[in-house]
Amino acid sequence: MIEIQEIKPDAAIIEIRAGAGGEEAALFAAALYRMYSRYAQSQNWQQRVLDSKPTGLGGFKEIVFELKNSDAFSKMQYEGGVHRVQRIPKTEKLGRVHTSTVSVAVLLKPKGTDVKINPNDLKIDVFKSSGPGGQNVNKRMTAVRITHLPTGLVVASQAERDLQQNKENAMSILEARILEKKRMEEEEKISRERNAQIKWAKRAEKIRTYNFPQDRVTDHRIKKSFYNIEAIMDGKLEPVVKKLTQSL
Repeated sequence: MIEIQEIKPDAAIIEIRAGAGGEEAALFAAALYRMYSRYAQSQNWQQRVLDSKPTGLGGFKEIVFELKNSDAFSKMQYEGGVHRVQRIPKTEKLGRVHTSTVSVAVLLKPKGTDVKINPNDLKIDVFKSSGPGGQNVNKRMTAVRITHLPTGLVVASQAERDLQQNKENAMSILEARILEKKRMEEEEKISRERNAQIKWAKRAEKIRTYNFPQDRVTDHRIKKSFYNIEAIMDGKLEPVVKKLTQSL
């Protein structure tokens, strides 16, 4: 049994996953994480990594982190979708431009009383944390995997060396995903009733292209390009965020 109450935006949980492109996609996932982290610093937001799956070359197969402040979700909500990068990878010897993709999901983090989960609906497993390549980096059983039996949602956390902290991190991710699932179900219901598609930030939709050879970031939803890509990747994201907030 899950109870969900009306909430006001507060913290956001961001999930970044490498898509098509192999190691280059993982490296761009790390670049997007750095971009959001630098942007969060400029906004004086608190940030905390909840889970990550690093690769041997410094990329991420997946990284999940929290951004906390009263306007974190409202500013980050339009980042959800597929981000495409066009650039020459560090591993490319012939100088060819490659195209890779990374998916971003932006979840509203529920407050303590917003989502109530019955403990009997949870299956909790503990295991050893792993690093790049899958090697165990912690001999103690500190990583946590939680399965929510009614929905089949599975989350994990191994970001901390403490079992209890990883459990709390995993629960934060689970609560946010349950809330997102509920919100999407409600959107789909409204869509069916209106017989029209509601514009929800679907993860499968390509929302933005980062074209390094042309020094350009293009947001396809508002059909606008922004230049000085290095500055944007260094966290100077406010002009993009402001334009999206005004247009969407």
